[in-house]
Amino acid sequence: MKILLFLIASFFTVQSLVSAANSIHEFEMPDIEGNQVNLADYKGQVLLIVNTASRCGFTRQYADLVQLQTDFEGKPFTVLGFPANNFGNQEPGSNEEIAQFCEDRFGVNFPMFARTSVRGDDISPLFAYLTSAENPDFTGNIRWNFEKILVGPDGKVLRRFRSMTSPNSSTIRNAISGELAKM
Repeated sequence: MKILLFLIASFFTVQSLVSAANSIHEFEMPDIEGNQVNLADYKGQVLLIVNTASRCGFTRQYADLVQLQTDFEGKPFTVLGFPANNFGNQEPGSNEEIAQFCEDRFGVNFPMFARTSVRGDDISPLFAYLTSAENPDFTGNIRWNFEKILVGPDGKVLRRFRSMTSPNSSTIRNAISGELAKM
């Protein structure tokens, strides 16, 4: 009974945080080294938020994300990586192991955050907000690793892309360039 009450209370706590949020700038998340990062630090930037995993068929997209970050260097654009172990135990390592993998295999040049839950009963409030925010594409659960969420300089969700859409696709590149052109 205590567990059930705890789960119900947790659900309503996450729901109240999500419903009260107007943008990602209202959230703080630990980075991969354990430091708290206020996402308000990214105000004025276009962001591509990606749930990542080290042992997934889409893991090669890390290279595309590195290229995307490099290509938009000097512009108000940043990729943010959020490792998640929600799908088939494809991100089982510690934050230290994930960071080492990203550095050794891909030379990741964008901020990585601590492993977080992107769906389910333990979904982080940030991802609860991101997956419920109105946008022209779709809302709802993250279906798999390497889904991408484009966020505008005001911290609001602009677009969502499924795992199959490459970070280097013209669809994503044009969406980023279009938002940067408005600035």
